Amino acid sequence: MAVRTIVTYPNPVLKEQCAAVTEFDDALCTLIDDMVETMNEADGLGLAANQIGLPLRIFTMALPTSDEEDASVETFEIVNPEILSRSGEIRFEEGCLSFPGISELVKRAERVQLRYQDRSGASIVRDFDGVAAVCVQHEFDHLEGVTFVDRLSPLKRRLAMRAYKRAAAQARFDEEDEGRSAVRPWR
Repeated sequence: MAVRTIVTYPNPVLKEQCAAVTEFDDALCTLIDDMVETMNEADGLGLAANQIGLPLRIFTMALPTSDEEDASVETFEIVNPEILSRSGEIRFEEGCLSFPGISELVKRAERVQLRYQDRSGASIVRDFDGVAAVCVQHEFDHLEGVTFVDRLSPLKRRLAMRAYKRAAAQARFDEEDEGRSAVRPWR
């Protein structure tokens, strides 16, 4: 397993509609393992394949099994998903590993029914609700080339993008400053 590099906006792969997975082989299993490791290393709830530069219809999620602080985490490996139904409405503060430093309230369906395949190609139908449903929709959007910022009103999108650009500039400055501080001149 390996931690992959997460691409950030404005990388064009984030706007691509992802292709279906047709080969269920060792390479797919390695990719899914890498995605889970990358998601966990980044402390994310979910990760779509295009977020590591691969426009394939795969995403992973790591969700707590309950609201308890010491709850275990269930990991989902979703291949070729299809949302069969949506119901209810929920507003949830979403962030994204490809938009580090920002989060916004997004309106989503409160419940979704999802059909997908696992790493071996077996077909599964499962219902998700609450935070899990939000995560499914967020990651599914990635596979369609849609980001959570695209779900905002034009005004909120402009404000979020300004905040993102400031956060990205600050991160670049911090990285450069860290490099400069590693080499101190003699005094």
